[in-house]
Amino acid sequence: MEAVAKLNNYPTSPRKMRLLADLIRGMEIEKALAILDHNPKHPAVPLRKLVLSAINNWKQKNEGADEQGLVVKTIMVDGARVIKRMRPAPQGRGYRVRKRSNHVTVVVDMAGENVTSKKAKKTATK
Repeated sequence: MEAVAKLNNYPTSPRKMRLLADLIRGMEIEKALAILDHNPKHPAVPLRKLVLSAINNWKQKNEGADEQGLVVKTIMVDGARVIKRMRPAPQGRGYRVRKRSNHVTVVVDMAGENVTSKKAKKTATK
């Protein structure tokens, strides 16, 4: 049974967060947490906390189950609100500054369930 964790309106651009999300998509939890621990980019800290939250949500749903074999099933980074500011520019003009933010959704699940569902789809199509 999969578990979901969401982070809304985190104030960094979605493009920067997607770089980290692409690194851990489909990985085992231990490896994903190690990558986020040692990554120097600033969105790595809240993304690591979000993955830990998803793991805890999974533990709450599946009491007594072992978390070995958990995988980051899906991770989505969507754009959120954009705060628009004006910056002074030469000759009385103003440049627009867009301060972007993002929404992140992480879904974790057991690795075996994903593999069996893919095999079942292949056999059903043949």
